Amino acid sequence: MRLFRLLKIVSVGIRFGLDQLVLDQPRTERLGRLLRAVFFWRDLSVPRAVRLRLALEALGPIFVKFGQVLSTRRDLLPVDLADELAKLQDQVPPFPSDQAVAVLAHAFGKPVGEVFTDFTAEPEASASVAQVHFATLPDGREVAVKILRPGIERVIAHDVALLDAAAGLIEAVWPDGRRLKPREVVAEFAKHLEDELDLMREAANCAQLRRNFLHSPLLAVPEVHWDWCSAQVMVMERMHGTPVGQIEALKAAGVDLKALSRAGVEIFFTQVFRDGFFHADMHPGNILVTPAGQYVALDFGIMGTLTETDQNYLAQNFLGFFRRDYKAVAQAHIDAGWVPADTRLDEFEAGIRAVCEPVFDRPLKDISFGRTLLRLFQTGRRFNVEIQPQLVMLQKTLLNIEGLGRQLDPELDLWTTAKPFLERWMLERVGLKGLVNNLKREAPQWAALLPQLPRLLHEALDRKPLAELRAEVARLQEEARRQTQWLKVAAALLAAILVVQLAGL
Repeated sequence: MRLFRLLKIVSVGIRFGLDQLVLDQPRTERLGRLLRAVFFWRDLSVPRAVRLRLALEALGPIFVKFGQVLSTRRDLLPVDLADELAKLQDQVPPFPSDQAVAVLAHAFGKPVGEVFTDFTAEPEASASVAQVHFATLPDGREVAVKILRPGIERVIAHDVALLDAAAGLIEAVWPDGRRLKPREVVAEFAKHLEDELDLMREAANCAQLRRNFLHSPLLAVPEVHWDWCSAQVMVMERMHGTPVGQIEALKAAGVDLKALSRAGVEIFFTQVFRDGFFHADMHPGNILVTPAGQYVALDFGIMGTLTETDQNYLAQNFLGFFRRDYKAVAQAHIDAGWVPADTRLDEFEAGIRAVCEPVFDRPLKDISFGRTLLRLFQTGRRFNVEIQPQLVMLQKTLLNIEGLGRQLDPELDLWTTAKPFLERWMLERVGLKGLVNNLKREAPQWAALLPQLPRLLHEALDRKPLAELRAEVARLQEEARRQTQWLKVAAALLAAILVVQLAGL
């Protein structure tokens, strides 16, 4: 089977002239000319980006999804390829309904009719990895049932292996191959697919996002019905609303599009900076809007996470951009280790300023974040900036927000909308409220450490020579002194805060 699949890939590649993408290089120019002569019947006048997109569509859903992921790597791809691959649509014919029913019966251990009082045979949506049917539970609740494609694991394993082999070939024959890291890109893609193949993982993502936005007027997330979830099946609350891409329908429903666009920005920054957990596939097909103007999130297979360190450095960078403090942005990159420590701060600052200054004080309709990101990557490459894997999905999500904002309100100023949110977040992190929260978080550790000091000292006396014991005793005494001072400071601060609060009553 793998041999036949390989032959199909090769034939499609030849038909669309993909060999020329790799072979039109000085080192392989002769081979490229030879293949053009042999396959003279091909039309290579079509732009290379269009030919690549058409080839991926001809190869099937896994390659389409790979192209979608690849389109987000604007740090690696030329701009024409990234822009064209972003047009790929994951439109896949559904698999037969009898197969869907068989998967459900196997997962539930009983006939579908004993679980649902009603089950729609025709799927509502179909994608490369799964498809969705609507159903009704015995208590009358409407649900959406997501079902993994039968045999999809085997197809994915074969295609990923072939992609990896092709990536290795590109590294070997293309001068830019090593810099573009095609095998790393394939490995990243394989990880995303592996996550999407486990619907229990997606259900857990959905539940976490719902908990983060419970009772939020901005975003609604479906409830997961855990009793009927498995690795192959996910059952969740059916959500109602208008697809966010249907602008005229939203207007007819009386939705305030300007408020909706601002809410989208706030949701994005709330997920990133408050929660460190964000929906990383926010394209219009995964978003509904209620008549009240509330977003509804769907499809939780691809989520992003950020550590507290990532959040702090991102916030410093965003605020630096918003305040046009490019020196702070450059310094944040150096402090984070994203650029070499010996980088000249003034030169890096000047490079960032040249990219970012043109985009300020302009409405979103006049700004392309895609081009801005591309220029930032080009500047970063000149200064040996390390691309952070954990930020790749964040970049993709920001581009999705840009596209959504353009649809809803072309006049939206992303900078002005986001700046107050970030300043408020930074104040809560490093201001008085942040100090109180940190004290509360550290207090249990102090309380646990202080009673242990005598025991730790006794254990040290039993184990160590006299010289080491003296050093250890001195260290413990100093530690105890510091902890006592911190406790006094903490108590004084808390008392002061309490007095201020009481005075304000």
